[in-house]
Amino acid sequence: MLLNRGGRALHLGQREQRGETALGLVMYIKPGCPYCQQARDHYQSKGVEWTEYDAQNDRARRAEMFAYSGGDPTVPCIVEDGKYLQSGFGDPPRG
Repeated sequence: MLLNRGGRALHLGQREQRGETALGLVMYIKPGCPYCQQARDHYQSKGVEWTEYDAQNDRARRAEMFAYSGGDPTVPCIVEDGKYLQSGFGDPPRG
């Protein structure tokens, strides 16, 4: 996904921040997944913005997800600032 901000292209969850580009939170999801919805609800309650990609129906995004997760197909796959955080979501958190 390419976003155009002030003539600069941003990729993969990047966001503009004080004139500099910083990576943000990215979630690779499966439509209808209740764990993906839990993650959305959690981040929304914290006021955190994220970019979401469909890893079930978009092969390129699925490949990106696998690159971050080491091949783990579990969703949501959560990446922050270009670093893999976790696959799956719940209470207690999946370890």
